Amino acid sequence: MASPKRYDKIAFVASASAEAQAALAQLTADHGNHPIDVADVVVALGGDGLMLQTLHANMRTGKPIYGMHRGTVGFLMNEYSTHDLRTRLDAARESLINPLLMRATDINGAVHLHHAINEVALFRQTYQVAKLRILIDEHEQMAELMADGILVATPAGSTAYNLSAQGPILPLNAALLALTPISAFRPRRWRGALLPNTAFVVIEVSIFFGGATASSFSFGSVIGEVGTGSEGAGFEEEAGTASSAA
Repeated sequence: MASPKRYDKIAFVASASAEAQAALAQLTADHGNHPIDVADVVVALGGDGLMLQTLHANMRTGKPIYGMHRGTVGFLMNEYSTHDLRTRLDAARESLINPLLMRATDINGAVHLHHAINEVALFRQTYQVAKLRILIDEHEQMAELMADGILVATPAGSTAYNLSAQGPILPLNAALLALTPISAFRPRRWRGALLPNTAFVVIEVSIFFGGATASSFSFGSVIGEVGTGSEGAGFEEEAGTASSAA
């Protein structure tokens, strides 16, 4: 008797593009489409945007996500094929993507908590350059960065906004974070830093009106608090595909 596959029940999700919807119809006809709550694996058909949405939606379910490229940008996706899907799923290599946990305190003192798969970014909200103080694990690393902003990116997000801000591309399984300035003015030649994925990052921001400090707020980004099997986002990839560089 044939042994059961590792992923017998498949849930398919797709972006709204005609290409992705056609793939959804074909794969549903071939394999059925189980509800996510009873499925063994979720197959996402689209681009990186859909993959991120699917990872967010299933962050605490423990469901592995297998992406196939039917969208515009597909750094996180495997090659699309309808051939022998169950065998491909069974042979896929699983990676655990740990989200960033952001705690931001705004100018009014309100605290905002959010999880991010790609990055946490801080942008200036006035016409003036932002003046930022950077602390890593409660130690000051830069007394003043003058820039449009700064971001902390995961390996999964290193090929997104981080890359356009000239940050480094991180291997998907690297235990690293990218700390990348956005249009740095001073120090002009500072291109950012690589941090361990256990780092606690605090950015303090001074807001100026007429040259006087009106207020300040800070946010911290920490990876590792959400890295358990019950809350981490499972990610399936095939060996040798471009998705391993995302």
